Amino acid sequence: MNDDYKEHPAGLRPARVVGRCAEGALLLAGVAWAARAVWQVRLSLTGEPASGPPDQGNGVHRKLTGLEDSYHIVSALGDGAALLCVLVFLSWLWRVRDNARAFSGEPPRYAGIWVYVGWVLPVANLWVPRGIVVDVHQKTAPGRPLPLSVNVWWGLWLAGMLSGVGLMYKDSTDEVIERAYTEVWPLLACEAAVVAAAVAGVFVVRAVTAAQDQRMASGTGGPGNGAGAGTESVASGRPRG
Repeated sequence: MNDDYKEHPAGLRPARVVGRCAEGALLLAGVAWAARAVWQVRLSLTGEPASGPPDQGNGVHRKLTGLEDSYHIVSALGDGAALLCVLVFLSWLWRVRDNARAFSGEPPRYAGIWVYVGWVLPVANLWVPRGIVVDVHQKTAPGRPLPLSVNVWWGLWLAGMLSGVGLMYKDSTDEVIERAYTEVWPLLACEAAVVAAAVAGVFVVRAVTAAQDQRMASGTGGPGNGAGAGTESVASGRPRG
């Protein structure tokens, strides 16, 4: 029987399967954003048609070219991949958060509502999601250094989010197409940050999940018994964040 369906003490539920799903969803989102970047390069190399940008102002939109129409499709698929990634990643985060509470016997640093609103509430979204992951790791493996991948992932996430053209587009798809014609390099830089954040996120999920698996396997699943449990993840090795 798969470990995720075995009985474990203190309400612990292994996160290995949902962790692998989260890794796959992150990679899928990364591929989707890389595809956007490829299409943006294609738009830039093709050049803007003589008829001007798709959105010509005052509610007037010209007929899209074949390449522009295909970018709309790629962009929509990317949005779908991002939504799937959000759902699966949050499922994983809830699982490891619950396990961390069972390991430590202490309430999480952030209330459950922050698992959702922490990503979208202005100002708070600059640190709360990272803080949730850090809290999970500290309660799972007290005394062990925070994996370097956590800070790399969060820095890249902020780079994409704060740019306004990476993780959270403020422009419509037609406006992004116009930007690809006129200033593609900022778009590509932001897409690169998003793709890199997705890859770094895979290492975050893997490191935290492995720490919980190791603690469960060591038989020290109860509160106060996790110091030094398991071996270091290959992604760790930096001071606690």
